[in-house]
Formats: sequence, C-alpha cells, structure tokens
Amino acid sequence: MTHGECLFKKAPGHRKEGSLTRVRYASRFQAIQELQEEQGFPVQALCRIAGVSRAAYYKWRKRTPTAEEKHNEALMVLVREVQTRVRGIYGYRRMAQHLTRELGQPVNRKRLYRLMKIYDLQAVIRRKKKRSPAASPQHVEANKLNRNFQASQPNEKWLTDITEFVDATGRKAFLSTVFDLYDKSIVHYEISPLNNNQLVFQTMEQALRACPGAQPMIHSDRGFQYTSRGFKAIVEAHGLDHSMSRVSRCLDNGPMEGFFGTLKCEEYYLPYSFYATYEDLVKAIRRYIRFYNHQRYQEHLNGLTPIEYRNQAA
Repeated sequence: MTHGECLFKKAPGHRKEGSLTRVRYASRFQAIQELQEEQGFPVQALCRIAGVSRAAYYKWRKRTPTAEEKHNEALMVLVREVQTRVRGIYGYRRMAQHLTRELGQPVNRKRLYRLMKIYDLQAVIRRKKKRSPAASPQHVEANKLNRNFQASQPNEKWLTDITEFVDATGRKAFLSTVFDLYDKSIVHYEISPLNNNQLVFQTMEQALRACPGAQPMIHSDRGFQYTSRGFKAIVEAHGLDHSMSRVSRCLDNGPMEGFFGTLKCEEYYLPYSFYATYEDLVKAIRRYIRFYNHQRYQEHLNGLTPIEYRNQAA
C-alpha cells in the first residue's frame, strides 16, 4: 500500500459523524494540553473556557487514537504544509486537486471539506459576493463631471470612492478616499472594518477640514453612502457641487479606480505581500499612501510627487 493509500483509504469501522465529532473536540483537547504544559495554566480553567469537561479531557489523554483519527491527523498535517506554501489561497477544492497530484492518489473532496471546516482552514482569496436587492437611493445627482478629469487648481475637483482588502484571517478592511484631480493626491483617507455611512462621512468631513475654505465639485458613484441624506447634508453644508457616475459606468470615476488599481498592484498583490492580521494590512495601506503622496514621482506631474506638485501650485 502506498503512502497515499494509507492516508486516504477509509479505516475499518469508519463512522463519519462520530469521527468528526472526535476530531472537533480533539483540537480543543490538544490546545488545553499545550497551554497547560507550556504556560502552566490550570486544566480546570482551560476546560471551562473550551467548553469541555475535565473527565472528557483526561479520557482523551489516555485514549488510543483510532485508525481514522490517525488518517485525519496525517491529512491535516499535509493540508497545513500546502496552505503555508501557497499563502492560504487554496479552498478545499483546489487543495484536493493539489494533494491528488502531489500524492498520486485521489483525495475525497467532501472529507477534506469537513476537516478543513472543523480546523477553520479557509481560502483567503475573495469570494463571490451574495447578491442582495439594491436599496432605493435617497438622493441622486447627474454626471456633471462627465469624464472631464482635468483641473486647473487644487481643490477644484475631487473624486471619492471605497475599496476593500482582506487579511490572511479573512477580516476585511475598507479604504475610503478623497482624490484631487489637480495633483492626483490623496487629500484624506479613512480605513475601517465596516463599510458604512460613518466611514464615508468621516472621510469627507476630514478632507474638508484639511483644506479650509475648499468648495470643490465632489464626484462619486451611486453607492448607498453617497446617495444617502447624510452625504447630501454634508455637501449642502459646505456648498459643494455633487456629481455622480452613471449606473454601471466605472470609467466615470476612472482616476479614482486607477489609484485603487495602482495601490493593489504595487502593494497588495505583490508576490511577497502577506498580511497576517488586520493591523498588518492597515499599516501596509497607510505606508503605501504616504509613499504615493510624498515619494512616488509621476511623469504627468512633471516628474514631481503629488504633494510636491500641490505645494508648487500653492
């Protein structure tokens, strides 16, 4: 019998549900054992936190692992090794395909799906968004900008939008920005784990505070934040002229989309870029925007950075 056959053939006395239950609690018991041995935490407290009884834990310590438990443990060792190599981008389908090629033996997708779910191993790549009914906009404006992306002075025309990023744990970070068409600078940005009205309102208010007296045309898409009464109130309170992209016309906000593409190509999608936590991801975004505004020379700005070009106008 080959190594692959040993790992993936069903063990005698196979009981799917009972085995998975044992695996699920085994991960808790394993954590309790490691914390008790390495950190000296009391078993009783650890069991209470993990939601298991001390009797069950000590029974597990004395157990003789079944053949199927050994198969599952060996399989998950391989899965973790592969996930580390590919930086977490494999889901259970691609993982099964990869292991099948690597081991020369078919790996059961359903089995792999159940085990990866129990051990909380998920792909970090973007998933298809669930479609939901579009909300009725509270306020809509015409496309007054009309793709005229030229500006003769700072704070004449601003663009705004939101994009999202995901860290290695699957936690999202939403970046809301205000972009000046004159010097291609990021006037202000905010990052939040929530994509809500408050994120957009705070971005806009802080951008206006950073540029006292500015009354630019502000162009956005028709996202729910920008069509809300709250955003309209900010626009009216500061005497701004609001312009909106047409439905499904992302090119109406082209330079803003272009900046997001540049950020992701030059930072987020780099082969060596890996963001283990939300905080790591936020730091990387902030670092890149500082670099973009102050150090990234642009040919169409006469070889200056956005901030140098802006200061030159001032």
